[in-house]
Amino acid sequence: MNKHSKLAALALSGLMVWTLAACGSQGSAETPENEPGGTTPVEGTASYTVGICQQMTHDALDAATQGFKDALNELLPNQVEFKEQDAGGEYANCGTIMDGFVAENVDLILANATYPLQAAASATAEIPILGTSVTDYATALNIADWTGTVGGNISGTSDLAPLDQQAAMLQELFPDAQNVGLLYCSGEPNSVYQVETIQGYLEKMGYTCTQYAFTDVNDLSSVTQSACDGSDVIYIPTDNTAAANTETIANVVIPAGVPVIAGESGICSGCGVATLSISYYDIGYTTGQMAAQILTGEADISTMPVEYAPNVTKMYNASNCETLGLTMPEDYEPIA
Repeated sequence: MNKHSKLAALALSGLMVWTLAACGSQGSAETPENEPGGTTPVEGTASYTVGICQQMTHDALDAATQGFKDALNELLPNQVEFKEQDAGGEYANCGTIMDGFVAENVDLILANATYPLQAAASATAEIPILGTSVTDYATALNIADWTGTVGGNISGTSDLAPLDQQAAMLQELFPDAQNVGLLYCSGEPNSVYQVETIQGYLEKMGYTCTQYAFTDVNDLSSVTQSACDGSDVIYIPTDNTAAANTETIANVVIPAGVPVIAGESGICSGCGVATLSISYYDIGYTTGQMAAQILTGEADISTMPVEYAPNVTKMYNASNCETLGLTMPEDYEPIA
């Protein structure tokens, strides 16, 4: 539906409500509820429909979605209707969801994580697409000469904490380790990017690195066991499959006594000992601010650079550290 059609529909809706009120309704009518997380546009104001596709459910992605919605609700109160869909970790589901958003002609799409971003880019070149929880846009969208701006109808925020600093943190905590296992899902392009990048930093520091790639949750436990058998410490990037299955990983690494350095706090809280982490809520909120500018015409998405979290924090999992007999430096914050 184009904007002129929407305004006409809103005007007609207002006339109908006035007519019903004139006939004498009993009390004030209750505000109708939209889908979970949705808001009801106020009569007489512009309204926008935003489609949200989240790759799967876990704490980090949930926080990014919530931050996005909170920002839009604050900046455009009662003007945005959210249509939220969870792809359950399946790329094919992302494609189906995006095709639905395109058919509905939503005003903007939030692609929360890499699979939704790739599916959205394939589905439309017209509807504005904002990504969040995406580590590297060049890798995700196969951009050869990355300048910091995607261009076209795509922009967003990155969840990348500096990989050189993550490597330095591992060295700070485990200077005597020799073998580092890199555990990740082979089907997630941004996980591959992180592992290959941090491996270069770690090898320059003198560590021997071995990649342990699992394909999905079915072989996660066995691959994690192999990583434990060959590693003094394990590194896990901001991997969505790992984030959704931290208990499976913890059930292997904790009994084996192998510490895990994680790329974000959600993974660390489940199976890690320390992380250099960003706030996923904050990058989601920033994405919501970008969305408000796009929807109101204040900004052109084609010129908006991808934005990054302004701060990173050294954090630790107190319970796992205690179990493994580790003491963290004073500048590390406990994960709440």
